[in-house]
Amino acid sequence: MNIHNKNLSEHSFKNILYYLNDMLRQLIVTIMGNVDSGKTQLLDTIRNTAIVESEPGRITQSIGCSLITTDVIKKICGNLLDRHKLQIKIPGFVFIDTPGHAAFTNLRKRGGNLADIAVLVIDVSEGIKLQTQECIDILKQYKTPFVIALNKIDLLPGWISNPETSLLENIQKQRENLMMLLEKKLYEIVGKLAELGFNAERFDRVEDYTKQIAIIPSSAKTKEGLAELLMVMTGLSQKFLEESLKVNIKGNAKGTILEVKEEKGLGTTIDVIIYDGSLKQNDMIVIGSLNDPISTKVKALFEPMPLAEMRDKKAKFKAVKQISAATGVKISAPDLDNVVAGMPLRSCLPNEIEKAKKEIKKEVEEVVIETDKQGIVIKADSLGSLEALAKMLKEKSIEIKKASIGSISKKDVLDAGANYDKEPLQSVVLGFNVDLMPDVKTGNAKILSNNVIYKLIEDFEKWQQEEIKKLEAKEIEYLYRPCKIKIMKGYVFRQNNPAVVGVEVLAGTLKAGIPLMKNDGSTITEAKSMQHEQESIEKAEKGKQVAVSLPNVTVGRQIHEEDILYSAVPEDHFRKLKEFKKYLSPEEIEVLKEIAEIMRKSNTMWGI
Repeated sequence: MNIHNKNLSEHSFKNILYYLNDMLRQLIVTIMGNVDSGKTQLLDTIRNTAIVESEPGRITQSIGCSLITTDVIKKICGNLLDRHKLQIKIPGFVFIDTPGHAAFTNLRKRGGNLADIAVLVIDVSEGIKLQTQECIDILKQYKTPFVIALNKIDLLPGWISNPETSLLENIQKQRENLMMLLEKKLYEIVGKLAELGFNAERFDRVEDYTKQIAIIPSSAKTKEGLAELLMVMTGLSQKFLEESLKVNIKGNAKGTILEVKEEKGLGTTIDVIIYDGSLKQNDMIVIGSLNDPISTKVKALFEPMPLAEMRDKKAKFKAVKQISAATGVKISAPDLDNVVAGMPLRSCLPNEIEKAKKEIKKEVEEVVIETDKQGIVIKADSLGSLEALAKMLKEKSIEIKKASIGSISKKDVLDAGANYDKEPLQSVVLGFNVDLMPDVKTGNAKILSNNVIYKLIEDFEKWQQEEIKKLEAKEIEYLYRPCKIKIMKGYVFRQNNPAVVGVEVLAGTLKAGIPLMKNDGSTITEAKSMQHEQESIEKAEKGKQVAVSLPNVTVGRQIHEEDILYSAVPEDHFRKLKEFKKYLSPEEIEVLKEIAEIMRKSNTMWGI
């Protein structure tokens, strides 16, 4: 953990003791990390649930919220708390599980900004990858304190799990070569963090928690290191984050919409994380939207049961009259149909509604997607997802003409299809976690949808590559391709008007209508027509022997038996073929070089 700009004196692992008696709120914790690093499974192990199994592709696609009580922390930490004389005074943790892929930078930024502390989950075998580095950059930007869970130690070759003993005791019981491997992996990460401007160390070796990041080896699967992780987080938060944990329960509520759901008997509801103030039944709330902010009255509040995950369809909720920060809550209220995930929420007095609307509108305008005059169409199920898609596409210099939330409509398809004639690579609609409306015909538009966002991006890139190949192949389809033929001895069927001779295709493909030149660069005739085994053909590949009709030449004068002829490739065709040489065979490339050498005898700059 690294506490930025706190001006704190040195504090070691042994003396992180709590000394506050003020009313504190629950600690907001963001779980961050690379795809497949084990973030959600870490929370599953605490909650003893299976949220990870319900995620498309087993990758978190939206921000989830879990409430971890003090009793759970005590149960997991056990006698470690007594051993280090640590008394838990905070009410518990509110965990925000954030998506791990690079596309979710904007969601994680909100999570990072919102969080009091973060847990950065790193796969011990994978180390710090690009997406992990991005998480670190976000934490650094927002000066968010964090600890590192060095996950999946149970997958180290030969590791013997023993969740009943403390982490440090179990490490000491491992074989020497395994302890050395763990040390090697750990200090590779320490070294990489140093390059990124952070001082880190294994949690029991940290001398100053205000200057060093604690690394806790762990296994989300076997629970090893989990007690140590929660203990370190608890001690650090109680020692160093006192000011940010103080809460004024009389203040107006501030929150962020996690998800909009249809609940049987309730209609449209919103799952919200309240990070400041309090919210009561019948309070007025103002919620951001893509248009004007929405104002409504809270009809009912439902709090998830301890250890429940708000996104879990089986999660149980209890009705409450009032909630205080920090917590997750389900809100039932009228006029929520146009609310979208990711939007800010504020409670206010009736006479403060207009003021709150102005504040909310200003906040939303800061994250509204900027669109271009030309570009693709993107659709998503939430504002955060839409931002994520837009950000990744902008980084790749992909223009976006339209970005909105909801199912893919007829208008979306028409907007994308309108690009086909001028910019065919932009005639596409990307849909994240949304469906195509019934009876919508795609026409010239390509529809790509997926409920795993990084797969959607991969599908889009793959489609673009395939389309580029098709367009390039079409572009050279009408060019004169390189070809080399030999007039066969003894196969002169007519001397002139037109000459008809047997030829062998030495390289490339001979096509009907292609102009032919001699090896001095002079164009003398064309392959008027061809026959193979008395049947007319349009082209002949390498190795074929065919009869060719050659106008405007006489055998014995302009051409002779065993002469070598080349396709007379125009200079502009040559340049185009050179640009797309990946579509030419090795033999065609060699013939193209021969043609260039022939032409440059009279014009040294030919084709350059």
